[in-house]
Amino acid sequence: MSLVWKLMRRHISLGQLAGFFFANLCGMVIVLLSIQFYQDVSPVFTQGDSFMKKDFLIVSKKVSTLGSFVGKSTTFSKGEVEDIQSQSFTKEVGEFTSSQFRVSAGVSMENLGVNLSTAMFFESVPDRYVDVSSDDWHFEPGQEEIPIIIPRNYLNLYNFGFAQSRSLPQISEGLIHMVNLDIYISGAGRRDVYKGKIAGFSNRLNTILVPQSFMAWANTHYADTRTHKEPSRLIVEVNNPTDDRIAQFFRESGYEAEDDKLDAGKTTWFLKVIVGIVLSVGLLISALSFYILMLSIYLLLQKNTTKLENLLLIGYGPSRVAFPYQALTVMLNAGVLVLSVGIVFYVRTLYLDVVKQMFPSLGDGSFWWMLVVGVLLFVAVSCFNVWAVRRKVASIWMHKS
Repeated sequence: MSLVWKLMRRHISLGQLAGFFFANLCGMVIVLLSIQFYQDVSPVFTQGDSFMKKDFLIVSKKVSTLGSFVGKSTTFSKGEVEDIQSQSFTKEVGEFTSSQFRVSAGVSMENLGVNLSTAMFFESVPDRYVDVSSDDWHFEPGQEEIPIIIPRNYLNLYNFGFAQSRSLPQISEGLIHMVNLDIYISGAGRRDVYKGKIAGFSNRLNTILVPQSFMAWANTHYADTRTHKEPSRLIVEVNNPTDDRIAQFFRESGYEAEDDKLDAGKTTWFLKVIVGIVLSVGLLISALSFYILMLSIYLLLQKNTTKLENLLLIGYGPSRVAFPYQALTVMLNAGVLVLSVGIVFYVRTLYLDVVKQMFPSLGDGSFWWMLVVGVLLFVAVSCFNVWAVRRKVASIWMHKS
């Protein structure tokens, strides 16, 4: 084995290996930094709605003055829902289901001296749009606790409006679980009391959301009339929120979407596109550096073909001859991975300080995806390097045989 190592060290080109190392390092850093940057920055546009899946729009009909006087319907018929579903930009359409019973809630926090009550309403969407554990977002008849998701601006209205005007203590999202929420539901000659469990806050849904399983049961159990009501709002999942055809179709059909939500979806989509482009550039650089390494190894093997043939003839197996070259490529790839991760963590500390100054409530993004991708790239490239060197040495052996 020492003969093969000496042979490789004598003829190796440090310049070519250095070129590979820095090119691969550049490509790997670009790939890993892009992934980490997306993980850190994307919550800026989706913060508070981690329980909502995918890119979607909340669609309703425009309410006009003339329409109000003539009694124009603002609900969606079955044909209109099917028309939206048939559009090329639409992936899926879900309906908002409204409560057909009376709801009121009492909120109390004895430690803070808070005791409030108010009438309220419920809506639900299909569970496929809600990214919450099925154990936390489900209701069975006989269950005393109802999971709910409320708009974040409701909490802001209380803290910065009602609480200040009444000299009441403010409530943070962390303290919300200390709130005793009693929900009173009545209808069809029944009146029952449930406990409300706040499962999350939403920046995108301006409604009080409950599980579809609860809404289906409650509308049957408490509704005075059991007639099916057409939905007044739809949740539409789209392929690309920046598609101009969406705005054109809504304008022609008299529909409207919440503009700021559409802008957030556009920003998130553009962020994904930019990250994808940067990832492609990084992968291209890594592929080119990989080509440089393999070319260097192949030239080195070709230069030493005669000596390698002699080693094979005196008893060295192809695996023993190939091992030093394989070990060299793996060590180089491992060095690139370790140094790339270190650079990413350093750069991350620089831009994260700036981002957090702009968005103080932004949490730290997970770095596990970055590490997983880095390890997978290392394993994939190293395995291919090992296989390619083995194949080249085997071809020399077969040629000599």
